[in-house]
Amino acid sequence: MTPSPDSTMRQEADQAPAAVARLLAAEAGALAELGAELRAQPPSSLLTVARGSSDHAALYLAYLVMARIGRLVTSLPMSLITLYQSALVCDGLTALAYSQSGQSPDLVAPIEYLGRQGARTVAFVNDTASPLARAAQRCIGLHAGAERSVAATKSFICQLAAGAALTASWKQDLEFGAALAELPQALDRARLQDWHAGVEALRDSDRLYVIGRGIGLAVAMEAALKLKEVCGIQAEAYSGAEVQHGPMALVEAGFPMLVFAPRGPAQPGLLLLARQMRERGARVLVAAPSGTPGSALQLTPAGHADLDPIAAIQSFYAMVEALARARGLDPDQPRHLHKVTRTR
Repeated sequence: MTPSPDSTMRQEADQAPAAVARLLAAEAGALAELGAELRAQPPSSLLTVARGSSDHAALYLAYLVMARIGRLVTSLPMSLITLYQSALVCDGLTALAYSQSGQSPDLVAPIEYLGRQGARTVAFVNDTASPLARAAQRCIGLHAGAERSVAATKSFICQLAAGAALTASWKQDLEFGAALAELPQALDRARLQDWHAGVEALRDSDRLYVIGRGIGLAVAMEAALKLKEVCGIQAEAYSGAEVQHGPMALVEAGFPMLVFAPRGPAQPGLLLLARQMRERGARVLVAAPSGTPGSALQLTPAGHADLDPIAAIQSFYAMVEALARARGLDPDQPRHLHKVTRTR
């Protein structure tokens, strides 16, 4: 049965602008304190600890930190600790964990281990009473409010905003911080964008490439995951460079591709790729700012180009929820999935 347009997923996605405003207000002091600590005691290395959507948010943070602060960031394969009991050198390490629920043992165990070995540990988590929040030395609450939908939306957007806020605080970047303060308004505009063209184009698709690059790659990965979760489409995310290697062999006439091309240095290459794929016969949907040649889905600009991917995923969530309904699926009841996944 096709559900009501007022699905829990859509309601919660629409709550993201207010949730981000709460986050920025409530955690300003904690983020300023953490930023000051990172400046006073710079980490020798940084590690992110996350799964699923949260890992995509961690990738966005990693790009921001590497691009804007110049510190390398690595994603931890949790099995190094949970399965292989590897002895990791943690001198000068800062570990940043991302989770909505904070319940999964394979997030909690690494943070506990890294903290015991002398690392600085921080959890970005929606449930501040969760095991992960308790395991970390510092906890930054996401303030998304209760999220009942299996498919995370507002908590993911808050994770992106928290990563941007930490970067601004660490670097003491007043311009980026001022743009971040305007993000809730940009998200409110983004959630009202009309992406119905995407629903019509993808209604009958069973496979899809989702393309991004650089700071926008994280939202391409998140979009591909949501297309799997709620629409049952075999969607795979690639960078605009990586897709031109092995994955290109699958592109044929009619092959669908969704290209996220927000403002920034990656945009020209993404638009060129979109044109080349159309010449090969692919059905290419480009999400880009208004006036961009060849774009079908309009992206809302935020106060800074590095924040545009957050507005992009806000618009996408409305589209993917509508696409699920158009395919006769209930976005609130994805097959085989539960809200909390406790992997080990």
